[in-house]
Amino acid sequence: MYVINGALGSPYSMKMRAVMRYRRIAHIWNHGALVRDAQARVKAPVIPVIEYPDGSFHNDSTRLIYDLEARHAGRSIVPPDPGTAFLAHLLEDFADEWLTKAMFGYRWLEDVDQIQMSRWLAFDAFKGGGLQQIESFAATFRARQVGRMALVGCTRENFALIAQSTGRVLQALEDHVVGAHCLFGTRPSLAEFGLYGQLSQLGVDPTAQALMRAEYPFSFRWLAHIDDASGVTGEWDSADVPFKPVVEQLLAEAGRVYGPFLLANEAAAAAGESQFRIDVEGLPYSQGVFSYQRKCLADLRARHAALDSGARERIDPVLVKTGCIGFLT
Repeated sequence: MYVINGALGSPYSMKMRAVMRYRRIAHIWNHGALVRDAQARVKAPVIPVIEYPDGSFHNDSTRLIYDLEARHAGRSIVPPDPGTAFLAHLLEDFADEWLTKAMFGYRWLEDVDQIQMSRWLAFDAFKGGGLQQIESFAATFRARQVGRMALVGCTRENFALIAQSTGRVLQALEDHVVGAHCLFGTRPSLAEFGLYGQLSQLGVDPTAQALMRAEYPFSFRWLAHIDDASGVTGEWDSADVPFKPVVEQLLAEAGRVYGPFLLANEAAAAAGESQFRIDVEGLPYSQGVFSYQRKCLADLRARHAALDSGARERIDPVLVKTGCIGFLT
């Protein structure tokens, strides 16, 4: 039995819980005080931390997904076609590393969200202990998170681009889900779970939830379906089926914002600089260099380079069309 040590307010925790629900992998959901003990058992104390049946502890949602794929047959979330699998991975990475900025910004930029969410997160952490303890922890946690805004690139100057980009993602999803729930067939891939993880938080935080309910109501409801897709059965699209419009639209957003973000981060790091800046369609974005995003870029390039000629012949045209090829080669 696996134990997911996570939190309702953690996009990656919700992502992994949804993955394990869909894959019907037996697990226990732990959140609250017990999570802190699990965090102490991994090198980077970030959630979710999953305790394996052998008593070992692991984190990093993408690595966890692939490790579970290797350990458990059936109901895979990695498409069998290598080219499609690469696109699903790229979209999962885009969600994990770019859309998370929307989650962070909507949660911690405005007082109404800061106050509500810090209280809820404190309530989740203690599950008791009295109002005074909840309010004290909430104030401390709120100050810490707001203080990290510039570090993760969620400043007011940057948020115009983040919000515009998120709106395009939500609109693409909204147009799609009224006709089909999934991106690469009638069963979900790791791309859907990556998107779900970040958007699950927009679906509960006050300002973002109001936005979703008003402008993207079906995407808002889609979150509940992905949260527990354990009853979903379906098939992958065959390799000769054209990609759905939503796939191109999401890839186009990755090409528009995520590619320039990754390339600027890489160039700044290589030059020994501590900050980088990009402008996308007249909107600025700047933040400090992150080593983890350098690893993401290197991994994406390695995965693309490892594809055989048949897979490349199939997916490279859409990568060129959407502007993604420029940061993959």
